[in-house]
Amino acid sequence: MKKGLLHIILIALFFSCENESVEKYLATPSPLEIPKLFKDNILAPVIPIDNPQTIEGVALGKKLFFDTILSANNTQACADCHAPENAFTDSDRFSVGVAGILGERNSMPLFNLAWNYDEKFFWDGNTFSLKHQAFIPVTDPIEMNNTWPNVEQKLQQHNEYPNLFEQAFGTSKIDSTLITKAIAQFERTLISANSKFDKYLLGETELTPEESNGFNVFMDEAKGDCFHCHGSDKNPLWTDNMFHNNGLDDTFIDLGLGAVTGDPADNGKFKTPSLRNLVFTAPYMHDGRFETIEDVINHYSEGLKNSSTIDPLMKKVTQGGIGLSDTDKADLKAFLLALSDYNFVNTN
Repeated sequence: MKKGLLHIILIALFFSCENESVEKYLATPSPLEIPKLFKDNILAPVIPIDNPQTIEGVALGKKLFFDTILSANNTQACADCHAPENAFTDSDRFSVGVAGILGERNSMPLFNLAWNYDEKFFWDGNTFSLKHQAFIPVTDPIEMNNTWPNVEQKLQQHNEYPNLFEQAFGTSKIDSTLITKAIAQFERTLISANSKFDKYLLGETELTPEESNGFNVFMDEAKGDCFHCHGSDKNPLWTDNMFHNNGLDDTFIDLGLGAVTGDPADNGKFKTPSLRNLVFTAPYMHDGRFETIEDVINHYSEGLKNSSTIDPLMKKVTQGGIGLSDTDKADLKAFLLALSDYNFVNTN
């Protein structure tokens, strides 16, 4: 056989084997199922170019999310502080870590995270991406209290994980980047968009008179005036994903955003939580100080406290609050409960 022909055959065989290897581990694209209300009212989700959604990546991320192997003593998973039945938060005011130490803040619920456009997570915005948000708890001494080299070693020696990483990312060599990429893929699939109010906006159901009046109170600048921070029927996220001092304290034990930026003007500011799924996510606020929705409404009605960084949107802070009537309070609660997505907690 001539050398030129042999050379061509060898090249062809090389690329054939290489393509077979690529095809063998080519993850299956799995675009997010975007709800109609989201398509109509907000921008596209944030999907990093270097971490596209795939069936294998999401499945791996879900397995990791519920696996205690990430913690130092194999006793705690992400899902222990972010339970599906609680809309992926904790029903306790402060979560307990692997050493039995209480955290200092209430766990934030996890849903609709792919639409957090500023990519700042946690109550104080101290992370810069969803992947980084998944990176932090593993090494936090109060939470999982582990090291990433230890996590990588445990997963590498596991009888399933190397193959699952091969299927998801084309390599069986496991590192923290791929672990957090997989978890981020799973977390992006946690989409909540099937509440009664969603169905009302789609013309599929009607609101009760109490729910309807509660929505009006929510939108009325002379009453609830809630929509500036928490969105409206035109913002199905029900949060602006920004940071505000909402009059919880006149002096600050927890500086919130201010501790991250170092700017005193940010002291006492915390990320606006979504109003979706409140029926599942008690207690409320960054420190879980309010046990009930009534407590939250009463805070804005007559419990506001002034401080140097109070948000200008707290327009009636000098009067102590917006002063809602008992009827408006009850109706506002009825509306807020209509934002609860039972399908979300029952299917994840």
